[in-house]
Amino acid sequence: MRALIQRVKRASVTIDSQITGKINEGLLIFLGVGEDDTEKQVQYLVEKCTGLRIFTDEQDKMNLSVKDINGEILVVSQFTLFGDCKKGKRPSFVRAARPETAIPLYESFIAHCKNTGLNVQTGEFGADMQIELINDGPVTIWLDTEEMGK
Repeated sequence: MRALIQRVKRASVTIDSQITGKINEGLLIFLGVGEDDTEKQVQYLVEKCTGLRIFTDEQDKMNLSVKDINGEILVVSQFTLFGDCKKGKRPSFVRAARPETAIPLYESFIAHCKNTGLNVQTGEFGADMQIELINDGPVTIWLDTEEMGK
């Protein structure tokens, strides 16, 4: 499971000219589910994302998590995080999970995020989405559960 996390001042997702999710200060999480991912990766990644100390404290040091600042989370599914560009110029997505595997894990990730008590908004799995954001910093973090415990 992969997450591209951006610290944002605000972010929104639009589908068919309708805003379906909108947050203020917090995290925009692009989430990719791999073919071998399980609930174990979901739990690990939620804890890691919500615990990352990437918000600044009174001394302007990255010392606070999204939970500490009572921020918000926007989760957007993005299978292209599993794009493999090693050969040729057209990415291969064979390592991305098929919808029957990815959707339940994506929904579980969202549910676990909501269990933190934070406001969690989402895109729509498989939809053509337009994302608007104001990246704060900029701060962008890449997490991959294949690196768990290494």
